Amino acid sequence: MYDIETVEKVVSQILKEYNHDKNEEIKIGVSQRHIHLSREDLDILFGKGYELTKKKTLMGREYAAEECVTLVGPSLKAIEKVRVLGPVRKNTQVEISRTDTFILKVSPPVRPSGNIEGSEKLVVVGPKGSIYLKEGVIIANRHIHLTPDYAQRHGISDGDYVDVEVEGIKPTKFYEVQVRVRDDFNVEMHIDTDDANSAQLKNGDFVRIVKKSE
Repeated sequence: MYDIETVEKVVSQILKEYNHDKNEEIKIGVSQRHIHLSREDLDILFGKGYELTKKKTLMGREYAAEECVTLVGPSLKAIEKVRVLGPVRKNTQVEISRTDTFILKVSPPVRPSGNIEGSEKLVVVGPKGSIYLKEGVIIANRHIHLTPDYAQRHGISDGDYVDVEVEGIKPTKFYEVQVRVRDDFNVEMHIDTDDANSAQLKNGDFVRIVKKSE
């Protein structure tokens, strides 16, 4: 015989989970290897005054370009068709995964985007020329883009670090995930292909912040 009180509790919990506000969850964006180019390096790789061709708008002013380059490391093995992201930046930056490092034989640090001082080097080849990048190769840290509204509602500030829980077939938790807050951001967590594969995550999946890191 059913215990009505127990059944009601179970049903209530199921409905609570079913009706969970997806707006409070964080959408996953899986970052493939890519490169940001300075104006000077864009001119060398693609020709003087070359302008990137927008393929897909990503977030804010950033977009994926039609153009791609080839990366060559000390192994002399190449990774081709590495997507260029626009617009141009002050400094060229290459973001790859740990798996990519085994092909290129490089040892880039895990860094926030833009923090490239003393990072790894390699050669970048384009259709019009090549550059020897003395620094600028990193493995991007896990990070979350938040709108000011979302951040305020959850008591989170730009530059904070949070822990993120992943449910599903391979549940896990990501620690010390950097938060970035800006008006033109979407609410989205960016991880590389290695992290995505380890947790069986794909673009459009959802995770949630469980606590601010101490």
